[in-house]
Amino acid sequence: MTITDRLKKPGLKKGAALLPSLFTIGNLFLGFSAIIYSLRLEFETSAQLIVVAVIFDMLDGRIARMTGTTSEFGAQLDSLSDIVSFGVAPAIIAYQWGLATLHKSFLAAFFFVMCAAIRLARFNVQRKVVDGRYFVGLPSPAAAGFVISIIYFRPEPMNDRSGAFFAMVLLVIGAFLMVSTLRYWSFKTFDLRSRRSYFAMVGIAALLALIATEPAWALLVWSVGYTASGPVAYLVGLVRRKGDGGGATTTETQTPAPNPEPAPTAAS
Repeated sequence: MTITDRLKKPGLKKGAALLPSLFTIGNLFLGFSAIIYSLRLEFETSAQLIVVAVIFDMLDGRIARMTGTTSEFGAQLDSLSDIVSFGVAPAIIAYQWGLATLHKSFLAAFFFVMCAAIRLARFNVQRKVVDGRYFVGLPSPAAAGFVISIIYFRPEPMNDRSGAFFAMVLLVIGAFLMVSTLRYWSFKTFDLRSRRSYFAMVGIAALLALIATEPAWALLVWSVGYTASGPVAYLVGLVRRKGDGGGATTTETQTPAPNPEPAPTAAS
């Protein structure tokens, strides 16, 4: 008997339906708390709260699918929580951390929030029609992780214009990647039973070891690596397509033209 079959009992069904929403509310609470801590200039704590919020965001959807309790209400609540935890919160944290010294730098923070909202709205519209193996554009939790990982790595506030410019660049890059059409692996097809998964397990084990010893480095490597995977995959595909096209052109050029034959008479 599967977990879904066991949860078909009336009492368990109600509790199971509530469980994913509790994780979503927890995600929202963590995002709001991160904003509060950033206003106190406690950036390391703010970054840690966003990391936990990302974990909660990953769990709520998986629990809903595992228990068969997915719903349109849960999907919309998840998006509203994400715009706070992975849109507003990272923007405010980055503003407090490095942008406050630059005139009108709040516009960069707003741009990040705006792109996160557009990314989430696009996901809600396209989630039933796109290839489930990939995300279209950088997911908002990953964009938040990209910004937060650097702040967590260096939590001391930036007090000069160069630091403010660096924070602005981080927000703008994350914002553009969210609304781009670059494809990012969704990990939904990751199967631990396949032969290739053993190689992935080695990488996961190495990442866990790095998290245990150097959490700031682990978060930085993971988030920056995943963020860069979209542009890198696009460039690799572009080079391959150009290579295939160039090879076809060369073959056609080297192939001798056949002897001309009389054109067939059109049938009346």
